[in-house]
Amino acid sequence: MKYIAIDLGLKRIGLAYSAHKDIVTPLPAIIRKNRNQAAAEVKKTLKEWEVDAVVIGVPLGGSSEAEMQRRIAHFMNLVAFDGKIFYQDEAGTSLEAENLMKGEIKYIRDGRVDSISAMIILERFLRKR
Repeated sequence: MKYIAIDLGLKRIGLAYSAHKDIVTPLPAIIRKNRNQAAAEVKKTLKEWEVDAVVIGVPLGGSSEAEMQRRIAHFMNLVAFDGKIFYQDEAGTSLEAENLMKGEIKYIRDGRVDSISAMIILERFLRKR
């Protein structure tokens, strides 16, 4: 099965791909200008990589969980993906991603940290399966 993980943010959308459960590769992040542009770019990526399922990072627990899940569902409705959608706890993935990126590069906001976060989300999901 081919998966893409999505770390959905308001400014950047991190993406990671796996066609084999032991190998997860971060993809270039999408810089979000507006939700329609972002949804169109995610949809294009899902088609390009012939993805069977999407794994979306969600914050579990806390007061914002329901609101974030509503936003994620709305965004995925815009993407109009007809494959399987799974949700994975994203707790701590951004900090873990920043720690993986040594030196000054982790402070450059070009989406690399977001895609590494997506990679961690997908690795966690695949380990559970």
